[in-house]
Amino acid sequence: MPVAVALSNSPVFSPSHRLSPSFCTPSMNLNVSLQTTSPPPLSPLGFRLQKSQSQSQSQSPVCKSPSSSVILKRKRPLRIEIPVAPVIVPAGEKIEAAERVDEVEIEGEEYAVYCKRGRRGQMEDRYSAVVGLEGDSKQAFFGVFDGHGGNKASEFASKNMEKNIMDEVRKGSGEGIEEAVRKGYLATDAEFLKEESSGGACCATALIRNGELVVSNAGDCRVVMSRGGVAEALTVDHRPSRKDEKERIEKLGGYVDYCHGVWRIQGSLAVSRGVGDRSLKQWVISEPETTVLCIEPNCEFLILASDGLWDKVNNQEAVDVVRHLCVGTNRNDAFAACKKLAHLSATRGSTDDISVMVIPLPHFCLPVRS
Repeated sequence: MPVAVALSNSPVFSPSHRLSPSFCTPSMNLNVSLQTTSPPPLSPLGFRLQKSQSQSQSQSPVCKSPSSSVILKRKRPLRIEIPVAPVIVPAGEKIEAAERVDEVEIEGEEYAVYCKRGRRGQMEDRYSAVVGLEGDSKQAFFGVFDGHGGNKASEFASKNMEKNIMDEVRKGSGEGIEEAVRKGYLATDAEFLKEESSGGACCATALIRNGELVVSNAGDCRVVMSRGGVAEALTVDHRPSRKDEKERIEKLGGYVDYCHGVWRIQGSLAVSRGVGDRSLKQWVISEPETTVLCIEPNCEFLILASDGLWDKVNNQEAVDVVRHLCVGTNRNDAFAACKKLAHLSATRGSTDDISVMVIPLPHFCLPVRS
């Protein structure tokens, strides 16, 4: 009496001649042979089981069936989600380029950082934080770097941007702090291009010294400040859709077109400034735009973040979330604010890496001279 068993296409099955014990009980012997005819549409693997009359007393396993022929089907098992513990990186340490991490959690003395990997592969975001420049606790450098085409450019910028900017500041050429930052960005870009590595990185940095806040960006990382609870964008994203950026690119012989729902340079890159991007260097410049302002008592905190946040959360929303946890409370929970913003963006559908840094500003505000 033939019994046909069709097994579904599931990773729990392999092309073996043995039947799973979960389908069988030891009542009679079966000769098992691969069926030479095409299997049923729902199953790429078919077996025909022939019941042997001569060895019916053997104790080999057999499938019990209420009828002479039955099709047993099994659905693909549910995917098992295995939680991955976040990587806790001590303050001041960087993420190594070769590491595969899902989360980075940083709680520094005067800042906090939370990075969450997106769904596109390895994390390409990096950060930089140095408090106590030149031995002064009220001088600091912070940066967020969003890599594309790999993490080499963001890794390089996170390790070298602060050094290159401060080298220019120490030269004291009298050209002003904005020019020192500009030269620092250009030097970082030139050094990275010598590495002959691929990819690029958007950058947003904040240099705090002598009670001044010097904010710069190249790309679509953004810096937002809370001034008395009102969001104040200190940078403007560099995208090909910006009128001035589009005109600059076209004057240099490039073009900007709308591709896959985004304005892109040469049909490729969706940002118009940054470090690296060797193949598009003629149009993707590393020159930053810089804003300088005095830190006043109503300057509450800074938010530096990659576009993984800003594509889903607007400036005022971000300020409201952070302010609820950091201003007018008994404890300043900047890290919880970073994490809450990242998860808010993720729940709204962001698939990109999300990096958020929050810097409370009262510590860096110099006393008012009478």
